[in-house]
Amino acid sequence: MATTDPRIDDYIACAAEFARPILRELRARVHAACPEVVETIKWRVPTFEFAGMLGGMAAFKAHCLFGFWKDPLLRESGSAAVLDVLGKMTSVDDLPGKSVFAKVVKQAMALNATGAKVRRARPGVKAPIAAHPEFVRALAAAPKARKCFAAFPPGAQREYNEWIQDAKKDDTRARRIEQAVAWIAEGKRRNWKYERC
Repeated sequence: MATTDPRIDDYIACAAEFARPILRELRARVHAACPEVVETIKWRVPTFEFAGMLGGMAAFKAHCLFGFWKDPLLRESGSAAVLDVLGKMTSVDDLPGKSVFAKVVKQAMALNATGAKVRRARPGVKAPIAAHPEFVRALAAAPKARKCFAAFPPGAQREYNEWIQDAKKDDTRARRIEQAVAWIAEGKRRNWKYERC
């Protein structure tokens, strides 16, 4: 049995006039393809759930869209053309055929039922920044600071190197190097003031 949410009725009522019939039709099609769907509002837009997030629809100033939560996996299965159409609709005529839409909803349901996960790109590791030669000389002259700096994780070293490299003037760089060596000798990271004790 489908679960409806009156907040979606309110969302559709508040949408632009061109968007209302599109949103009503999308909602009806989702319910027809997935009778067990559960409606809710997430991120302030109508969302449909079946064994997890299935998809959602939204109305904007000049177009509507319907997006599936597992869009990349659906594209791999050959549904890219349908998904592209669902990305920008300005009238009911822009909607794909009912059977085509239902097929994609069923594919999304199957992905959720099997627990398929979308592989999210992991953030890349930043390339190390070479220490400024004057900073290297200052650390060499302060054994305690050099030892502490070597023990810092790469991110903490990078923060000091960026701070010193970003100096526009030589006198600013010299002051930063002097301050950095003093803080490092005390075991402090670049943004130590903002770290919890």
